Amino acid sequence: MNSGIVYLVGAGPGDPSLITLRGVECLQKAEVVVYDYLANEQLLCHAPESAERIYAGKIGGRHNQGQDEINSLLVDKAGAGKVVVRLKGGDPFVFGRGGEECEALRDAGISFEVVPGVTAAVGASAYSGIPLTHRDVTASVAFVTGQEGKDKQESNIDWDRLSLGGGTVVFYMGITTLRRNMQRMIEHGRSPDTPVALVRWATTPCQQVLVGTLATIADRADECCFKPPAITIVGEVVALREKLKWFDKRTLCGKKIIVTRSAEQAGEFSAKLAARGATVLECPTIRLVEPESWQLLDLAIRELPSYDWVVLTSANAVRFFFQRLDSVGMDARALGNCRICVVGPKTADEIRMFGIKPDLVPGDYKAEGVVDEFARLDMQGSRVLFPRADKARDVIPRELKKMGAHVDSPVAYRNIFPDRLPPETLFALEKRSVDCITFTSSSTVQNLAAMMGEELMLDMLKGVVVASIGPITSKSCRDLGLKVDIEPESSTLDSLAEAVEAHFA
Repeated sequence: MNSGIVYLVGAGPGDPSLITLRGVECLQKAEVVVYDYLANEQLLCHAPESAERIYAGKIGGRHNQGQDEINSLLVDKAGAGKVVVRLKGGDPFVFGRGGEECEALRDAGISFEVVPGVTAAVGASAYSGIPLTHRDVTASVAFVTGQEGKDKQESNIDWDRLSLGGGTVVFYMGITTLRRNMQRMIEHGRSPDTPVALVRWATTPCQQVLVGTLATIADRADECCFKPPAITIVGEVVALREKLKWFDKRTLCGKKIIVTRSAEQAGEFSAKLAARGATVLECPTIRLVEPESWQLLDLAIRELPSYDWVVLTSANAVRFFFQRLDSVGMDARALGNCRICVVGPKTADEIRMFGIKPDLVPGDYKAEGVVDEFARLDMQGSRVLFPRADKARDVIPRELKKMGAHVDSPVAYRNIFPDRLPPETLFALEKRSVDCITFTSSSTVQNLAAMMGEELMLDMLKGVVVASIGPITSKSCRDLGLKVDIEPESSTLDSLAEAVEAHFA
């Protein structure tokens, strides 16, 4: 019996966090993913790296594959015994042509499962602050296609009932036919003064909302070149938007921000900015890799019982140090005789995951702050292990040695830069559509300059707000000719995100 199966998964309206848990489960076991134009590409990260990814959406405004071709593709892949996920924007059974795909699968004897998704109308409603129903306004809602099949000679929509029913009407895919559809509602009895809202790219940082009436909305859309994809909401509930809107009131809404952290670390900081409404472009300028040789670190690990202090200045240092500890057959117990100094709350959180409570967490997160804390102690004759990045400043080992300590500072990891910028980041810079760029270490600045060339970097960042996490990073920016616009008082990601928000507020 053929073990192939197709999961028709609703990807939701745009925000990748709105996919269902069942949808993620299906993606995690997919061998083939066939995805649409409106399915957020970030969702593909849930699929195994080995999974075949096939784009079946639009290229240049035209469908890449016809529906019959997509049906055949699903049948062929599942017929070969593959686990196939058909990732569809919104919900597969709400103007998603999922029914047609299921018919083709059933006719071919292929097993399938339908996983519902948040449909575009519901997402647009919630994120624009327009309830589709309200006990004081309307108790009914209708979902209507804005574009009927091209081969239809007459409309299948009952315009009389739709217009005179008094409920909320939501048009899908109706921007190119907006004027005609609004005029039809007026001709069939709906008041020209009925409020209307257009919601474009709903639930994403690019969301736009345009409000008017049946009589004015088409002209307003033409004036500002309002383009698809968008949902049209018609009804008195639209008037509630001014009171209930929340998504587009966030401080960084509409701002495009580049994050230059390493690919492994960018997600956390990107999420902080996105939660404030920003469109985030991740542009990793750092790759974290193993040192060229483990010899010096391994030697220090074997002598751990003889050290008085271990100093870890980043979460990366913690991760690489404990990975190496594990690889040589040791664990946190090897640190039993050592006191632990960590820099910053994130580093402290990271080491607590290994069951270790740090003995010293300096309030100043710069190297100088660490030195000031140790200056209060008697370090004469103490042995200190400082596992570090290859490009770390030498302030800590140099100053501790001046205090009489014996310091070993083996390389635990290296910072190297990727071969090239992500195409979407370069495109945004070329279009001059970037509002802000963030740097979280000197390496992120220096590596970007190395990747782009200093002259091109300075040209591309003209007019772009530069946000630096702290004074050391700011100095690296200025050394390269960049003007620093934002620098938080505390050198943490939370503080940097708050400082960026305050700047644009």
